[in-house]
Amino acid sequence: MPNVMKLFQPKLFTTLKGYKGASLVSDVVAGIIVAIIALPLSIALAIASGVSPEQGLYTAIIAGFFIALLGGSRVNISGPTAAFATIVAGVVATHGLSGLVAATLIAGLLLVLMGLFRFGSLIKYIPVTITTGFTSGIAITIIIGQIKDFLGLTFAAGAAPVETIEKVEAIAASLPTLNLHALLVGAIGMAILILWPLLGKTKWGKLSLVLGKIPASIIAVVAGIVLVELTPLQVNTIGTLYPNLPSGFPAPSFPSLDLATVRAVLPDAFTIAVLAAIESLLSCVVSDGMIGDRHNSNTELIAQGVGNIASGLFGGIPATGAIARTAANVKNGGRSPISGMVHAVVLLLCLLVLMPLAKMIPMPIIAAILFMVAYNMSEWRHFVGICRTAPRSDVLVLVVTFVLTVVFDLVVAIAVGLVLAALLFLKSMSDLSYIRRWTPATESGEGRVRTVPSEIEVFEFNGPMFFADADKFMQLVFDEDTRVVILRMGGVPSIDATAIKDMDVILTACQSRSVQLLLSHVNEQPRAIMQRSGFLSRLGEQNVTANIDDALTLAKQLCGLPADATDST
Repeated sequence: MPNVMKLFQPKLFTTLKGYKGASLVSDVVAGIIVAIIALPLSIALAIASGVSPEQGLYTAIIAGFFIALLGGSRVNISGPTAAFATIVAGVVATHGLSGLVAATLIAGLLLVLMGLFRFGSLIKYIPVTITTGFTSGIAITIIIGQIKDFLGLTFAAGAAPVETIEKVEAIAASLPTLNLHALLVGAIGMAILILWPLLGKTKWGKLSLVLGKIPASIIAVVAGIVLVELTPLQVNTIGTLYPNLPSGFPAPSFPSLDLATVRAVLPDAFTIAVLAAIESLLSCVVSDGMIGDRHNSNTELIAQGVGNIASGLFGGIPATGAIARTAANVKNGGRSPISGMVHAVVLLLCLLVLMPLAKMIPMPIIAAILFMVAYNMSEWRHFVGICRTAPRSDVLVLVVTFVLTVVFDLVVAIAVGLVLAALLFLKSMSDLSYIRRWTPATESGEGRVRTVPSEIEVFEFNGPMFFADADKFMQLVFDEDTRVVILRMGGVPSIDATAIKDMDVILTACQSRSVQLLLSHVNEQPRAIMQRSGFLSRLGEQNVTANIDDALTLAKQLCGLPADATDST
């Protein structure tokens, strides 16, 4: 239990020490502003995920509250994010809402286990090329998925495309059904989303400050409602697609899970858990830099797990840290988890009071909001920067992950991206490793030149010795009159089981020709592996020397050569 308590340390309990009234006011204001931002986003992201609009609010309320309460970051804001949209839509299309609940609950449990087993630090080993690749890919899939509503298209009867390529084909086939009214409303919404933030940067004094505090998405929603309600424009609204939109808060319910369902959704649940971990910890890292704090990654993972479990029980969808909402929280004065909890409470009030108005929101406005979300998350400048400046191997991983995310899905993209990145890393490590055969007069690297008698062969190993270097051991060819072979291993930081097997081959070859094998300067990890594998006992501890000078001295003695036969300056 003490270890668990040390591992799980919510930031709320540490930030409340010395908490003052002024801090509370600042956090409440920030929470209200973030809630206003999150309101249309939560609805839009739920629709993009293939679920009912209110489920996005359930997620932002429940998951947002519990993750702020228990999380390892002072200012992280959690809720539904664009990163989950395609995954959730796929789960719903394949397994239905019950399958989504199962996947969300399992993902939450996996996140809790990841935190308890201290996997928070392992997330940093996922290359930025993979995170950038799938993030940009998700942005493209969101844009493609919203073209239908933005243009007011009508798909053919029975057409329910799930995969991105299928959606592209359906869009192309339905272009003749273009609704100019929808296009007009969507274009006006896009113009507001792009231009409104610029008003906050004008030199209009306090008016600029006030305008800058109002989220562009709220202005776009209000303008869209006014356009559709007060003009003859014929445009689909949320109420058109979801006529029975509830305005109350649901009671928790635990679904009936069977083994078949668990097995079916387990891959998706694993993907959700990994993505939630990556996104939330990235959000924490960004916010740490903004407020000069340091988050607790394992506590954050546990909180994300609890939040997702709670979201699933209340009919929500997967949640994670939202970088944009977290940044807005910090910029508006949020400095403790109180702001995240206030954000959830304000959204709850909006759900209970304003939900009937949500039915009036035009679908092209929702599409325009998601276009902006996709643009902001695409990181296209970073994507282009990697392609221009990074090594070819990194560019390959980036492009492959991006293409697979768009063409197939995130599961395939992350799996292939990780395998490809690992293989390319192994190749680069193998390329850095080499074996150098000393000539009769060789500079050792310390500014000294050693003369090596013809009876002695010295091979200098550099770099890690592992399975990818197996072919390099074939370079160890020595002459007929060789009596001693020295392997200089000061430049070898680590070895693996394949290298030990290759070392055994070298030892056997030496013994078959009555050649003595010596090792010099064996580092800690290689020596421990050699000890456990029994190689040192087969070689003989006396044949392992501290440095090359000792090895040459011992080799000279074994060959019966004079002391000055192996060293001159």
